[in-house]
Amino acid sequence: MIFTTTQPESADNQWRRQLDRFVKKNQQELAALYWGLWLENGKEQGAIGIDLQPTPHFVYCPQEQIEKLNNQVENRLQEILGIIENHQPEVEVVMIGIGKGEIKLIQFAPEPSPPVCFEQVGQAVDGLLELLEGRMREGIFLNAEGR
Repeated sequence: MIFTTTQPESADNQWRRQLDRFVKKNQQELAALYWGLWLENGKEQGAIGIDLQPTPHFVYCPQEQIEKLNNQVENRLQEILGIIENHQPEVEVVMIGIGKGEIKLIQFAPEPSPPVCFEQVGQAVDGLLELLEGRMREGIFLNAEGR
């Protein structure tokens, strides 16, 4: 069976595909960053997010803000809240992609596990942030004007 998109990719959906490609290409480094931030803060700061506007960068998404947003959108984020609350950081990576006034759940179980990725990558959190934000800004994502 062949699955194809019958409609051309809209600019509104393009950021999701770009984010998926970025995550797939950078799984090891993202898992290392995730584990490093988890060691520093645990759940204190909230979920880690990739905010694409105005330029791609990492942010924290506090639990109470996600819950507030969930209430504003008639509980359509309830599943995302459950995944964030019940994930296993030593096994899987859970992040939130933020773009074009929408969010996208990023969830994957890297091989090897996040703690091993952190050890193998061998960079401090600040270095990983700089590396990954640099890769995102190298033209992987649309800029704020949508070009």
